[in-house]
Order: sequence, then C-alpha cells, then structure tokens
Amino acid sequence: MNAITKPAEGTAPGDGHSYRMPLPRLRLTPEVSHGPLDGAWWPRCDALELELPALVGSLDPSIGTVTRVTVGTAAWPDAPHEVMAPGHVIEVALSDGAAKMHAITVDCGTVGRWELLVVPPDEPAGTAALLLTAASDPENPLSAPRLLALAESGLDGQDTWESEGGTGPR
Repeated sequence: MNAITKPAEGTAPGDGHSYRMPLPRLRLTPEVSHGPLDGAWWPRCDALELELPALVGSLDPSIGTVTRVTVGTAAWPDAPHEVMAPGHVIEVALSDGAAKMHAITVDCGTVGRWELLVVPPDEPAGTAALLLTAASDPENPLSAPRLLALAESGLDGQDTWESEGGTGPR
C-alpha cells in the first residue's frame, strides 16, 4: 500500500475556492506486511472527523474506496459514527478492545484491510518518527500497544524491540 505524495484537493462549501488538506503524517509498509501492523499514522489532533479525510485522501486509489474504519473508544471517545471524505461517507466503528486502543483498521470493501498504529497527537516528534518507522517495517512483530509501551520506556525499549525480533528503527 502506498501513500500519494500530493495533498487531496477539494472545494470548500459555499465559496468555490480550491483548498488542500494537509498531508497526513503517515508511513506504510513498502511491501506486504508480515506482522500485526501495516504502518503508522500520526494525526495532528484527536478530532477524527478532521483527521480522517486527509488520511483517506492520501491513500493509493488502487486500494479501493475506504468504506469503514474501526478505532478504539478510549483513544477517540468523541468519534462520530460517520465521517465525510472526498466523494463518500466512511462508517466509523468503535471498539473497546485493548488492541484497538492505539490502532485504526482501514477497510476498503472487498479489496483489503490495513491495521495502522495511531501515534498519539501529542507524542514528541523524535518518538513519533521512531514509531512511524518501526510500525512500517514489514518484519515488525509487535502490536500497536506493545510498540507504544516500548516507546514510553525510552532507551530500554530499543533493546527490548530488538530482543523481540524487530530490526530496530532505521
């Protein structure tokens, strides 16, 4: 799955002017993932209705139309049940499971499903960069909650990451 390098374009309601959504901070596995994650997304805020259209608009159109996302209730307590994206509506499902606490599942109808780590918006840039890289490693064996727990543990987390089979952020 690849990200598109240019921002999605659209027309703001009522003014007829073109605008560009900011590029999402997104890193996807370059090939087929062999782990529990297919990449990571670092939203700028916790308002899913503001962040999701940019994420969806940046995904490669060959993956199909994103029809549904599943997010954790704890991370997105105010998430709406539907979000408008360019040209369509996305259903938002909420999950109480611990595995969903820091993840988003992106469903593209019959084409496929991708599991992304959601890096908390207030995460420091250096830590976020390491998490984006680690989660997009096709050989990453760690789940979203485990990656975040390692990031919170600081330098010891890197040793643990490598001892659990990860190649370490590059």
